[in-house]
Amino acid sequence: MKLICAQNELSSHLSLVSRAVPSRPSHPVLANVLLKADEETQRVSLTGFDLSLGVQTSFAAQVEEGGTLTLPAKLLSDIVSRLPDGEITLATESGDMTATLTCAFGRYQVRGMGAEEYPELPTIEDGDVTYLPVESLIEGLRGSLFSTSADETKQVLTGVHLTVEPDSLEFAATDGHRLAVVQTVNVEPDVEPSSAAKANGKGTTDAEAKAEFDVTVPSKALRELERMLQVHQDTGAIAVHFDQGQLTFEWANQRLTSRLLEGQYPNYRQLIPRQFSRQLTVERRLFVGALERIAVLADQKNSIVKLEMNNAEQELVLSVDAADVGSGRESVAAQISGEDLEIAFNVKYLVEGLKALNTTEIQMQFNTATSPSILTPLGGTKMTYLVMPVQIRS
Repeated sequence: MKLICAQNELSSHLSLVSRAVPSRPSHPVLANVLLKADEETQRVSLTGFDLSLGVQTSFAAQVEEGGTLTLPAKLLSDIVSRLPDGEITLATESGDMTATLTCAFGRYQVRGMGAEEYPELPTIEDGDVTYLPVESLIEGLRGSLFSTSADETKQVLTGVHLTVEPDSLEFAATDGHRLAVVQTVNVEPDVEPSSAAKANGKGTTDAEAKAEFDVTVPSKALRELERMLQVHQDTGAIAVHFDQGQLTFEWANQRLTSRLLEGQYPNYRQLIPRQFSRQLTVERRLFVGALERIAVLADQKNSIVKLEMNNAEQELVLSVDAADVGSGRESVAAQISGEDLEIAFNVKYLVEGLKALNTTEIQMQFNTATSPSILTPLGGTKMTYLVMPVQIRS
């Protein structure tokens, strides 16, 4: 194998696939990235796979001699990222597992392993396919991923529940204390299927492009998808292939594959109250700023912040009383309707939700001090963020 490519190109693609390389691999070869150089297409593809999440990417290079090899992901990435800008030559001798990296100022050798032991990424031959707009995917992931659970014992809650319908996408995530639901549009993509999708024999038909499904996808895979999409926002639409237990996203020269989470996702829609007796409208940045300042004291105790709605003064008062540490109190101007109310929340849940809402003003709706509250943006994304209050002990 012999190829010549730009240092920054190899480095950026290595950093993408390295995130799918397990830190504690069940088999030594999984600590490596799979590197394929294709003389015919003059492209290099890189693959990282932890048997659950797989990332594959490719880029143009000058391939003088094709070949396949696996190389240690971390070591290779660390070396390449530190090499100077300019061309790199990567070469191996026939039958030898050692790759030689040559740049303008030096030469490095990295010992690899044969590609025959590296597991193939799952392919979905007969599953359904649909095409989703990139902007809607980014919007939905940004507004839901933060609400997933980190508790592996509740596996289905560690993912985002994605519902795809002909004209809409819905993203839902909950950890049992809060719930984020984002609805975005699923417009007809005005693009050709990606070359990756075509290579897999996946053309597009009206029936395929409008496939409907609902699945729960692990948050780890979706965080990687979000990261990759931020780099490729100019991509019009992504091909999504799915069948029982597996989902694949493909666009341009990128591919991400993930297992799906099993189990029944909670019926989250029935958790959202239909009517409210109190509501307030407040400027989001002012509210976030006050919460972040008050959180300095709240974090010393139990992370709980108390909100007091004052209708007469049309203000929202935030307070925290951390015994043996101190106390804090701030007021924020707000438009308030309904009777006064004292209610308490985990400050982290409020701050994370407000940062995801991303509009100038937000609306917060309440019934009682012990029933769920809803935060929604005024304009912008159609998002509902439900937070369970914390009971105040007097």
